[in-house]
Amino acid sequence: MKERPKSITVIAWILIVMGGISLVTSTVMINNPVARDLMSKSAIPVSAQYVMTYIGLLIMIVSGVALLKGCNWARFLYVIWSVIGFVVGITTSPMKAAMIPGLVIFAVIAFFLFRPKANAFFSTMEPPGNA
Repeated sequence: MKERPKSITVIAWILIVMGGISLVTSTVMINNPVARDLMSKSAIPVSAQYVMTYIGLLIMIVSGVALLKGCNWARFLYVIWSVIGFVVGITTSPMKAAMIPGLVIFAVIAFFLFRPKANAFFSTMEPPGNA
């Protein structure tokens, strides 16, 4: 097994930690009237927004753990879900400008997930069960 690039380790832990923190804060904010009022301004029903939020956080955490294990699919899962989330957000969010910092962070993460060192690491990983 080839050594995992530090950038992949850092990204994986960022995804795990931020996913965990966001999971807690999202759960705490469920009954917050200000958050619900803001969410109600979207074209997507509030309940659907919560479902998408929790699915996204689960994907974030699972991707982080799988990146640590060297699973190539994890980086594609994270990128595809993030792109879907941004497209939905841009088309439905009343606060489009608030998405800019997240978009910049996503671009940086995606850059490091697909750098040559990362590509080499994921291409040399053996599929599970081939030990």
